Amino acid sequence: MSSRRSHVCGYGTFLFLIIALLSSIAQSQEGIVNSTSASNLPSSIRKDSTAAEEKQWAVLVAGSAGYENYRHQADVCHAYQILKKGGLKDENIVVFMYDDIAFHVDNPRPGTIINKPFGHDVYAGVPKDYTGDNCTVDNLFAVLLGNKSALTGGSGKVIDSGPNDNIFIYYADHGAPGLVGMPVGKDLYAKDLIEVFKKQREASSYKSMVFYLEACESGTMFEGLLPSNWSIYAVTAANGEESSYGVYCPEFYPYPPSEFSTCLGDVFSISWMEDSDLHDTSQETLQQQYEVVRRRTGFDYEETSHVMQYGNMELSKELLSLYIGTNAADDNYTANSNNIEEYPSRIPRAFDQREATLLHFLHKYQRAPDGSAKKVEAHRDLAGIHSHIRHVDRSINHIAAALFGDENAANAMEFVRPSGQPLVDDWDCFKELVRAYEKQCGGLSWYGKKYTRVIANMCNAGINVEQMIGASTGACSLPSKDETDRN
Repeated sequence: MSSRRSHVCGYGTFLFLIIALLSSIAQSQEGIVNSTSASNLPSSIRKDSTAAEEKQWAVLVAGSAGYENYRHQADVCHAYQILKKGGLKDENIVVFMYDDIAFHVDNPRPGTIINKPFGHDVYAGVPKDYTGDNCTVDNLFAVLLGNKSALTGGSGKVIDSGPNDNIFIYYADHGAPGLVGMPVGKDLYAKDLIEVFKKQREASSYKSMVFYLEACESGTMFEGLLPSNWSIYAVTAANGEESSYGVYCPEFYPYPPSEFSTCLGDVFSISWMEDSDLHDTSQETLQQQYEVVRRRTGFDYEETSHVMQYGNMELSKELLSLYIGTNAADDNYTANSNNIEEYPSRIPRAFDQREATLLHFLHKYQRAPDGSAKKVEAHRDLAGIHSHIRHVDRSINHIAAALFGDENAANAMEFVRPSGQPLVDDWDCFKELVRAYEKQCGGLSWYGKKYTRVIANMCNAGINVEQMIGASTGACSLPSKDETDRN
């Protein structure tokens, strides 16, 4: 068992306070559902490239939807502006984002998205390649594999790369052990992503690839899975057993404009992007940026995350400009006191991804006038979240007790495999058990997905899908505490 405290069953202090408030106002049983399922990977891939010269390609993905997750789309829009400023062409940049926040009713600046306090608009000019219902895992895989025939909707743009080309991928989302989300349909599982990388490698569709991932437990997407001899270098916002963090959140320094009720960015993401904004990327290596981001994200602080590296470490010696381009205006940049004040070397207050989402709903409730329709709506939202949280916590604990016994359930839920090992050995079992739970108990959602390590541990212990169905049926057919209290 890992000597580090597992986050899978724990709450942060702030989350405890929110849960306490939710308990005091919860009245409804409305749940939040984000059901997922699995499907086969695209079966074909482009085998050649007509371009002999080296090109730069990029895929930018915001894996969430909803104004409460403003920060993920803001991060992706900011990343696009950096690539565009760096000289990448729109035809070589593919953007996935649900595109529901710029003109959302809660956005105090309609048609505008910002990624930091007093920041400029980062939404202008962003390509709308795969938005709304087209923002799916299957389309993402088709784009990465250059497989236009596998696309469903969207712009039709794919990564039409060849053996001389470099690819940069940036992904921001809620995560969970073994997976990251997408706005529509099934989640992206780590093993499926590695299989796509394998197909790309076999097709010689890139020279080298860099992947930046902002998500909770994001280290599990690569640990024990991404070979060090592939020409792929990955950096994650967190290791495999901790959250990543949102920042520029309402009423906490550094303060967003007062009219915003949501966090504007994520610590890891704004760290690498604000560093890229400030410096000449033709003079900065990937390793140098990693060190900057690692320090700023708070490597030595308990309440922040540990930025990690995976894959081929030799690529970290390469220049950033090979992947995100460079802007001559940043040449010979020298930091001064004003720059340091604008971009602090430490983030004073950040919230784990799940807390950051809850913070939006709490802030919205507190700001709504008493007796107003907005107050009633905000109350209903919070009550529904509270009901869902209690349901997931209760059902997972009941299932663990049923499968492992009361005495062993806690250990089974908290166990973390040794460093260097993948989350789970049988990924098909993992997906089947997640599906079994969600079929019987409803979607895990952004909150419940923190328990996917528990489900992975079930697979590693030899639990099969029939056992999971039985335990889930038993757990979710029992009356909830709310129902018991009413009776």
